[in-house]
Amino acid sequence: MEILAFGVQSDEKPLIEKAFAGKHEVRCLDVFLNRDTAPIAAGYEIISTSVNADLGSGVLQTLAAGGTQMIAQRSTGFNNIDLDVAERLAMRVARVSYYSPYSVAEFAWTLAMAVNRRVIRAASRTRDFDFRLDGLLGRDMHGRTVGVVGTGKIGEAFTRIAHGFGMNLLGWDVVENPACVELGMRYVDKEQLFAESDLISLHVPLLPSTHHVIGKDALVRMKDDAILINSSRGGLVDTTALVGELRAGRFLGVGLDVYEAEAGLFFLDKSLEGIDDDTLARLVTFPNVIVTSHQAYYTEDAVGQIIEATVQNVDDYLARRGSDNVLVPAPPGP
Repeated sequence: MEILAFGVQSDEKPLIEKAFAGKHEVRCLDVFLNRDTAPIAAGYEIISTSVNADLGSGVLQTLAAGGTQMIAQRSTGFNNIDLDVAERLAMRVARVSYYSPYSVAEFAWTLAMAVNRRVIRAASRTRDFDFRLDGLLGRDMHGRTVGVVGTGKIGEAFTRIAHGFGMNLLGWDVVENPACVELGMRYVDKEQLFAESDLISLHVPLLPSTHHVIGKDALVRMKDDAILINSSRGGLVDTTALVGELRAGRFLGVGLDVYEAEAGLFFLDKSLEGIDDDTLARLVTFPNVIVTSHQAYYTEDAVGQIIEATVQNVDDYLARRGSDNVLVPAPPGP
């Protein structure tokens, strides 16, 4: 069985090939799955996709017409997949339901401290032998208040680091996490969390109920000198509203590893052609904003676990086994 893997980064390729060795052949492509590249999958029963793949109705129909019966997505999120259409086409879809929560939590803190302590500006200056401290004033995290929006595995890992800093812990989620409560977290409504937090970090999935959870109203409630971090999904933040607040001189810093219109941009080199996304182009001009390209998960540990789970998802499909990773089961066999 040969498997076609779309959107494979150069760092990932040897890990994927090693994981599948002795089990299945795998063909790795650096192009992402979309309407233009979907025909490449013709003849492949199983394909693997990355988080920014287009698995909407049109692409799924092209895949099904070409003989694809199983999609193994190498991510936890699946908001890019039309599950109803996949089920109608009798395609099995699986994702990775768990990987190292520390990868994302630690990177969220990397962004938080980088904007707080002006690390990017400082490093840029010293390259030019400018060793002034003007404009680099940060602040202690100890004793300040952090608001964690979403306290699942990643939110809990982020909270443990915040606890190590000696911060006051506020949380919001549909279900309280006992481990966070044990650390001293106090659960409050979103409005109170936005108003009282010095640092806000987002760790909820992108659902209709969480789309633009950070919108105009939430931004207005936040402190003028708050820090906002999003390492979850871009659609959690209304970027246009955020740019408006930044133009008004608000917020100590913003760190974004995701962007609501990142598809077609992130994971690609656009340095020689520029971009026509005016919102993103304006966003990266603010000196108190750091934007990275959806790399929070990108550690050896997490990527290795994602690939191992993907191999297991393929094996489960071939053995007609179910698992917690299956989003759309295959129809019963003969």
